[in-house]
Amino acid sequence: MKTGTRLPVALRGYDRAQVDGLLKRISGALKGGSPVSAEEVRATRFDVVLRGYEQRAVDELVRECILELQSVAPFSERPGRPRVNPGWLINWIQNARFAGAGMRPGYDVRDVDAFLDRVVVGLRGVAPAVTARDVRESAFRVVRLGPGYDEQEVDRFLVQLAGALERR
Repeated sequence: MKTGTRLPVALRGYDRAQVDGLLKRISGALKGGSPVSAEEVRATRFDVVLRGYEQRAVDELVRECILELQSVAPFSERPGRPRVNPGWLINWIQNARFAGAGMRPGYDVRDVDAFLDRVVVGLRGVAPAVTARDVRESAFRVVRLGPGYDEQEVDRFLVQLAGALERR
């Protein structure tokens, strides 16, 4: 947090004592004092008074404080989904099994397997990493006769894979 930040005063603005009190609590929490959650800060409302702090400046500073509180929060309290372990992801990909397409058209087995092998090699760091966007934009040849995977099953797996790659 930008300690010592001097906030501009406006004719009508946020109550300076309330803002200063919150900033003091946040500063203390970031230095290991009693904790303040990002949600607590986000829910805080200030009274508007004469000769208070400029509202836009306070709002920007509070947003920065929220981001900083989130970055130092215990991992389980951070926003978003949990991160995915690359080792687990490799194992999950290698153990994926898809139903055959049977008499319907399906994705070429060789294309799908080669793409998933490329993802695994990228996760191991041996080759450039495959991104979630690469997974979403992947396209496979469709076979009518011969070995093919069920298209819907592969598509569902790829949606899950893209989500997992975003959480790495």
